[in-house]
Amino acid sequence: MENPHAERQNVLLQRIIKNADKCTETIVELNQCLEEIIRANAHVKTAADLVTKYRKNVQYNLEATRDPESTRIPDKM
Repeated sequence: MENPHAERQNVLLQRIIKNADKCTETIVELNQCLEEIIRANAHVKTAADLVTKYRKNVQYNLEATRDPESTRIPDKM
């Protein structure tokens, strides 16, 4: 005579395995979608990096060419 608890455990384990397989498939699909998004955004990232470097260069050049007299507090007349 088979153990009814063992049968019940077997059924539950099969359900757990099935759900884990579905979860794994979904995670693989999600990873593929994320990789596609990352590839699609590569140009945006490159443009953002270029703009950031340009802004830093402009800031540096503005500071380097700033007239030291313009930062002085004007004398009262």
